[in-house]
Amino acid sequence: MPQTHIRFDWAIKKLLRNKANHVVLEGFLSELLGKQIKIQSILESESNQQTEDDKLNRVDIVAENDQGELILIEVQNSTEQDYFHRMLYGTAKLIT
Repeated sequence: MPQTHIRFDWAIKKLLRNKANHVVLEGFLSELLGKQIKIQSILESESNQQTEDDKLNRVDIVAENDQGELILIEVQNSTEQDYFHRMLYGTAKLIT
């Protein structure tokens, strides 16, 4: 009999989209990164293009640490060749 598995990416996007539940994700990220993390927004990463010509930006979470630095967090569990290029694009998009 096949088993049904819940993917972590799905859990963040579906279960923790409610702002009341951000404390759970903030606690997890704070422990993982060793700094106090505050979520600024959870992005709809499949459809966050501002125009049809924009590239798809797959950043899932914009957070801020206790030093006021913005952090882009992407949840991904597969290998991708152009990962660093996409992260540079996501960073540039956040800055502009």
